[in-house]
Amino acid sequence: MRRRHNVTTEYRSGRGETPCPAVNKGPVVLARHADPNVHTGYSRENTMKFSKTMMATTALTVATGTIAFAAAHGMSDSMTLVSWGGAYQDSQQKAYVEPYLEMHPEVSSTWDESSAEAVAKLRAMNEAGNVTWDLVDVVAADAIRLCDEGLAMEYDPDELLAAAPDGTSASDDFGDLIVSDCYIPQIVYSTTFGYRTDMVPEGVEAPSQICDVFDLEKYPGKRALEKRPINNMEWALLCDGVAKADVYDVLETDEGQDQALAKLGTIKDEVIWWSAGADTPQLLADGEIFMGSTYNGRLFSVIVDQKQPVGMMWDAQVFDLDGWIIPAGLPEDRLARVKDFLMFATDTQRLADQAKYISYGPARASSAPLVPEDMKMHMPTDPANAANTFLYNYEFWADYRDDIDAKFQSWLAQ
Repeated sequence: MRRRHNVTTEYRSGRGETPCPAVNKGPVVLARHADPNVHTGYSRENTMKFSKTMMATTALTVATGTIAFAAAHGMSDSMTLVSWGGAYQDSQQKAYVEPYLEMHPEVSSTWDESSAEAVAKLRAMNEAGNVTWDLVDVVAADAIRLCDEGLAMEYDPDELLAAAPDGTSASDDFGDLIVSDCYIPQIVYSTTFGYRTDMVPEGVEAPSQICDVFDLEKYPGKRALEKRPINNMEWALLCDGVAKADVYDVLETDEGQDQALAKLGTIKDEVIWWSAGADTPQLLADGEIFMGSTYNGRLFSVIVDQKQPVGMMWDAQVFDLDGWIIPAGLPEDRLARVKDFLMFATDTQRLADQAKYISYGPARASSAPLVPEDMKMHMPTDPANAANTFLYNYEFWADYRDDIDAKFQSWLAQ
């Protein structure tokens, strides 16, 4: 089996009894199973053996080890990395790409901002027998699809990834966030809404509930929604009276899909559809929309860094994971370089460093205590922000994405 268990652990936020993804060691990362007997996919014997071997590991020894590894193996001197562009890609560049290149001046890297089309493009590359990407950043559901189709490489976390500084194995440190045998999680993020504070109608409170998105009478103006069914259809059903616990049961039926599209149809004429994560922040900054969905880290950037008159609405934010997959079938020299890079780029310190630049929680439990205090309040997993969340169902979208995508795109064209 290439799939692992979905992340379904919960915590009580202290602001009511709404189940939310749990936090671990502070309000930064989703929780893992506390039971040591929960199966993680790797034997206790192997984990203990690796833990003992790595007990003394530090960031310095990891760096030294990667240099020695590079000298002993034929490695490519270039990497093509695929990501999403914008503030998120900038955080990756600053947190671990630039430090890695400083350690390896003989290596060059190139970014391809095609993560949104990763599944289709990897299918085409595989069909043509010419995979040009070395490492691809994707959401969890896409990783599951790519793994199921044999387009992503399976790996052993305790061989590929560094242990935590205290010797905790990578498989335990990442825990249940490794939702596929091909997936290397990096961050926990959410998709939520931002709005122009200076465009809130006079005498009306600022929007704070997800269903305010569908209330054109109270909150007139353009909206921005992602040009795909994911999240939009869940929000539509929630605001059409479907209970949170029933959303995916309803959405797997033709009738439920039609219901979601009908609800979206009530605001369709006022929607600008976006494809890149940077689109909504730019539309907000330019005053072209009143509110729009995007990733919480993009909103953090426009609010904190750009100091635009934008507020964030956390209600019904959708938690998700983002991480790496290695395309299947890479030549040995390119694969060796990717493995060397990943050992460094996914270690405890590097994932904590990334949180300095964008408000996404690191996927490693050991990274959470290292996140700057002034950033924790901006994390989607902070209890104050997670009073009412919606947990994205990776398995559902891995199974139904192609069919619902086709239906959604047909609806858009009408």
